[in-house]
Amino acid sequence: MTEISQHIYEFTHTVRAALMNIVETQKMTIAKAGSVMAEQYAKGHNIFAFGPGHAGMFAEEMFYRAGGLAITNPLFHSSVMIDERPVTLTSAMEVLPGCATVILDGSPVKEGDVLIIHSVAARNPVVVEMALKAKERGIITIAIVNMDYATHVTSRDPSGKMLQDIVDIVIDTCGVLGDACVEFDSSLPKMSPASSILGNFIANILQLQMMEAYHDLTGKFLPVFQSANVDSGPAHNAEILEKYKDRIFYM
Repeated sequence: MTEISQHIYEFTHTVRAALMNIVETQKMTIAKAGSVMAEQYAKGHNIFAFGPGHAGMFAEEMFYRAGGLAITNPLFHSSVMIDERPVTLTSAMEVLPGCATVILDGSPVKEGDVLIIHSVAARNPVVVEMALKAKERGIITIAIVNMDYATHVTSRDPSGKMLQDIVDIVIDTCGVLGDACVEFDSSLPKMSPASSILGNFIANILQLQMMEAYHDLTGKFLPVFQSANVDSGPAHNAEILEKYKDRIFYM
């Protein structure tokens, strides 16, 4: 084979179309989310991001990243991260009622903070319960959800609710039902899930929107990490970590 598969072009086209669809169809919601994040941070509250399994890449993208905001905090728990063994543990924990409460209880998230939850299907107890408990505690919630997926499945949470039914703001990733989007043959499941690309794109544009909203509100800029592999990076980042240590919970 001397040429790349036509399926690669199909995947590229699908992802490109979804990215533009996010910008065009979700722009008002993204603007609202960025403003809420900026307003709450300016009031002394903090920003957190959570996602179970591969959706956790969203939270990873939002913290300690060159070009990213230093004040976005991930909410991690080993039970729902894919570096645990057996890897199937994450799938089991996602549907276990009570898991989200344990994670939230062990976190520094408090009333007035903003919690962004990424979930592709939006149906499992770990994200539904997380949103319900957060709302009870006065935490502002934003969901990143594949709405095509989430509107074609039912809740697995005892409440019967879906994530998008609970949160304050919902941003659609504009993905497809089942996430994977390239078909080789009707006898096989589709390949090439798009959720990580789309979720991480939203993570970055949310930070851009928050930065702009914060500057409009205060006339100031939020701290941005520089690559540690440029000469000035380590000193720049160390200064940020020291200056904002009361707002950073991942060190």
